Amino acid sequence: MTPNSTELEIEQLRKTIEQHNRAYYLDNAPTISDADYDALMQRLLTLEAEHPEFADPTSPSLRVGRDRNDAFVQVAHEQPMLSLSNTYNYDEIAEICKRTDTLLATDDVPWVAEMKYDGSSISLIYEEGVLARAVTRGDGTLGDDVTVNVRTIQSVPLRLHSIAGHPDYTRGRIEVRGEVLLPFKEFERLNGERTAESEAPFANPRNAAAGTLKTLNSRIVAQRRLLCICYYLYALDDETRLPDSYYERMKLLEEMGFDTGVAPFKSSDLSALYHYIDEWDVQRGDLPYATDGIVLKVDSLTQQRVLGNTAKSPRWAFAYKYQPENARAELLSVDYQVGRSGIVTPVANVEPVLISGTVVRRATLHNEEFIKSLDLHYHDYVYIEKGGEIIPKITAVEPSLRRPEAEPVRLPERCPACGAPLQQIDGSVGYYCVNSYACPPQIMGRIEHYCTRRAADINVGPETIDALFDRHLIENIDDLYKLTASDLAQLPNFKEKSINNLLASIEQSKGRPFARLLYGIGIRFVGEGTAKTLARHFQSIDRLAQATAYELQALPDVGPKIAEQVVYFFSLERNQQLIAELQRCGVRLEECAEEATDMPQSNRLEGERIVISGSFTQHSRDEYKQLIEQHGGTNVGSISSRTTFVLMGSDMGPSKRAKAEQLGIPLVTEEEFLARLNS
Repeated sequence: MTPNSTELEIEQLRKTIEQHNRAYYLDNAPTISDADYDALMQRLLTLEAEHPEFADPTSPSLRVGRDRNDAFVQVAHEQPMLSLSNTYNYDEIAEICKRTDTLLATDDVPWVAEMKYDGSSISLIYEEGVLARAVTRGDGTLGDDVTVNVRTIQSVPLRLHSIAGHPDYTRGRIEVRGEVLLPFKEFERLNGERTAESEAPFANPRNAAAGTLKTLNSRIVAQRRLLCICYYLYALDDETRLPDSYYERMKLLEEMGFDTGVAPFKSSDLSALYHYIDEWDVQRGDLPYATDGIVLKVDSLTQQRVLGNTAKSPRWAFAYKYQPENARAELLSVDYQVGRSGIVTPVANVEPVLISGTVVRRATLHNEEFIKSLDLHYHDYVYIEKGGEIIPKITAVEPSLRRPEAEPVRLPERCPACGAPLQQIDGSVGYYCVNSYACPPQIMGRIEHYCTRRAADINVGPETIDALFDRHLIENIDDLYKLTASDLAQLPNFKEKSINNLLASIEQSKGRPFARLLYGIGIRFVGEGTAKTLARHFQSIDRLAQATAYELQALPDVGPKIAEQVVYFFSLERNQQLIAELQRCGVRLEECAEEATDMPQSNRLEGERIVISGSFTQHSRDEYKQLIEQHGGTNVGSISSRTTFVLMGSDMGPSKRAKAEQLGIPLVTEEEFLARLNS
């Protein structure tokens, strides 16, 4: 082939593949088999690799992704990405609309109602019709440049479709905003894969979408089939060249090649807007992705500018939040799970029921007190609600449907795993198994905990630990360091590569930071924050083992309960033997010079005790814990009068919220917290 014919073939391949992409991802009407599509894509990839002179930033080959991307760069938003204020009933909607009428000196303000998508917000910048940059919301002022990942999302056009009669609409610099979502079907598939690989499942599709956007391997992003629904169009260079109507701009977005999701509705009649809200409250359960409300926006952009913004949210837009979706199902049985600390947690098994796009078969029952408060009986019909949690919760019972012979649900008197007596924890509603060093779930739970990323970071999953335990190859943490290749060869599906990888991971764990290993050992009540405090002060496990309760309580965040458990732990001969064995195996249970000088980046949060509760979109809970420590703050697990504030995400537990409000503890949103750190 001549260079000209090669270039023509590349251009034709790109055009053909984009047509198939649109038919498959936007129109839901595939026009080609997967095998034929893969052949076209492979041909394009081959030609582009052989002829880099024909590179094009809008090529569909970029949607395949790369194996490794550089760390994300923070970028300032050209316009702040504000959060929306929430309403929960029609009286609140009417009040806002009335206030808006007053501010605009009119009683006929057109509003646009649109679906509120429960995903991760994104800003897309186009220059001369070509995608130039994609930035996460971040703290609303600064976000992460995730362009390389967003290019893999099929519903994001790499080049805008021109608008007939208005070529200027796609010229210059424009910003499009949207929500990146993981469809329910993909969420179930992804969590199934993660569970099979002994990885923690994502709590909900929103967290999965946000986490995927921040993945450094864009090939993984491409495989997860994210969806982007767009709802905002703005000309950064000359706003006057676009229609003044928000509703008309939504139509333009669709013509430009964007997925705009559920059709919006425009009206100045409140009753008509209420009808749209009610209608979609019923129908949204059939959508393939997560939604949690309706957004109402003033249609005129001129009027939007007149209304302006508060420090946190626009005055011209707000959200109406739907009640969490629930369903009724029969309680079939109750399992009792034993954790590494011996706590026994009841979990309900219910008939399969579809809630928020996922099939629910299990729901948490928390503890005996919760079961009694519901007066729960076997085969009761219960109401299940699914918020942001991995395991849904039972909120109520339908007693009118109870069978006459139904037996009440009662916590067993003995451990379901080992048969030892259960005891109630002082000052708590929980029960625990007293047989802590011979109860199999507790033993395996402690080993699993030690291997987690936040502790020793040994790349081994629960299934492998179970298999090792069943074969009597491990019975305590130190046994991990005594495993040999011949031991691991006994495990099913463990070949040479898997064996070498696990042995290398175990060896590498010996040099993990002292604080993480101390946390992994699993002293009752010693969380990550307390482990860091103890490690920094005592510098080694030997010095810590000699500490008195008085010395321990002199440290910040170490109260009588923690001090008592630390002293008790080191008083037991079996634990003394464990520490000695770990040291004999070469595990470094002391701080090195680098750890000892690991000082906070700033003192913005110095002296502040912070509780984290709920689900977050900008960072994970672990990342927020690190941020708190990096700025001099202290992470605490429960709310008390000493708590400075609660970092509140969505789906914050009602009991924590109630306690915080009772004690007058401030509730700080994700955006407010990040703004404080960046101030």
